[in-house]
Amino acid sequence: MEGVTRVSPVRHRKSDGHHRADLLFRGLATAAGVLILLVTVGVFFGLVRGSSLSLEKFGLGFLFSQEWNPVTGEYGALSSIFGTLVSTALAMVIAVRLSLAIALFLVELAPPWLARPVGLAIELLAAIPSIIYGMWGLFVFAPFMAEHVQPGLKEALGFLPLFQGPPMGIGMLTAGIILALMILPFVSSIMRDVFQMVPPVVKEAGYGLGATTSEVARSVTTRYGITGLIGAGFLGLGRALGETMAVTFVIGNNHSISASLFAPGNSIASTLANEFAEASEPLYLSAIIELGLVLFVVTFVVQVIAHLWLKRVGLRLGAER
Repeated sequence: MEGVTRVSPVRHRKSDGHHRADLLFRGLATAAGVLILLVTVGVFFGLVRGSSLSLEKFGLGFLFSQEWNPVTGEYGALSSIFGTLVSTALAMVIAVRLSLAIALFLVELAPPWLARPVGLAIELLAAIPSIIYGMWGLFVFAPFMAEHVQPGLKEALGFLPLFQGPPMGIGMLTAGIILALMILPFVSSIMRDVFQMVPPVVKEAGYGLGATTSEVARSVTTRYGITGLIGAGFLGLGRALGETMAVTFVIGNNHSISASLFAPGNSIASTLANEFAEASEPLYLSAIIELGLVLFVVTFVVQVIAHLWLKRVGLRLGAER
């Protein structure tokens, strides 16, 4: 019959094959997403169950108590939370600024023959195990801090509570710098990739209007990739919050709170690494697991805030454009 289009059997079979492949891919992707969700929920409830004894005895007071004494059976997470937040904040202040400068240099200023090996070297730093950073920090960097850096800071800024106390080398400041060196390769690599995705025509328009290299980098390149830059910062923040071995070597592992960055302290991750094997009593072990629960919740909250902030920044930039 005229006017009737016939579908080739071969073409029909190919169409059915592509449809089945799409369904298979969608099913596998959905299963992977559900699996991640189930694992996350399982970890959360496992931590809650393991810390039930500590939760029943201390309640919310666990978060606000500085006491940590296995002999008397009194435990509190405040010093560990304080050390985690302070060391992470120091690391982020140092790493984000350095990463931004490195990424801009590699993309905007460095010639290709220099940008490639430098970029490769930075990426190789991410492959160094954290325990190597910790050993280097303890045996090389901490003595250097005690002999050269901390005495100078104390002499120049000793009137501030942040730089008072004996220059021992280990402490919050050293831990923060080591953390910054650890997360710098991740953050700088992502920032570099973000800057490389900026369309050349956008930067050429800035140069065509008479802008200098620094003005284009500040007002065009950085502004265009601001969402990716924030995402890179939060990725580094998540890595810094949970870092264990490197911090354990150099933070001092002291359950106390001090205003001085020279003073030893501890973090949640370092406490878990140091004391989990020694937690023989049920309450002691439960308190250790509750510290892990606190770290899990803090990390989850940070990720939620990161997604909300990125969404808000994207909407604002979209409205401005």
